[in-house]
Amino acid sequence: MPVRSGGSETAAPMATGAEVVLVLPYPISANRYWGERMVPAAKGRPGFVQRYITPEARAYREQVAASARAAGVLQPFPGRVFVGLQLYPHRPQDWATRMRKLGEAWDDSVQCIDLDNARKVLLDALNGVAFVDDGRIWRDAGERMEPDGQARVVVTVRPIAPQARQMDLVSV
Repeated sequence: MPVRSGGSETAAPMATGAEVVLVLPYPISANRYWGERMVPAAKGRPGFVQRYITPEARAYREQVAASARAAGVLQPFPGRVFVGLQLYPHRPQDWATRMRKLGEAWDDSVQCIDLDNARKVLLDALNGVAFVDDGRIWRDAGERMEPDGQARVVVTVRPIAPQARQMDLVSV
């Protein structure tokens, strides 16, 4: 049974191995998530560029973790997982005009973070919250959805049972 943030279900999904569905704030741009600064040379050591997580990114991580806790996520899935993303951009005020002018493809004109950058930011924010480590993601899927109101991302995380290995099927 899925657990949705803001829903009435409060069972701890990790204890049962159930699918978790989280409705999260729209992700920030990867360009605003990571920052870089130059560390000058000193005492015979060359200067270098240091990459860091910005304060805005820390705030986004905290929002994601709070949303996950509110949905009943008490601990991350320990093993292999599937992660699915549904990215809903903000619906602009002139959406009806765009729809009349552009037809079915009206939402192509809506500003939206690209799916790959959204995935990078979300997986980093969910690391250690919904799954133990992003190295445990064995399957993922992403989809940009038609704007229907408020910008958001719906993330589905579910465990994947290990499959029998080919070597297990052959006696040596």
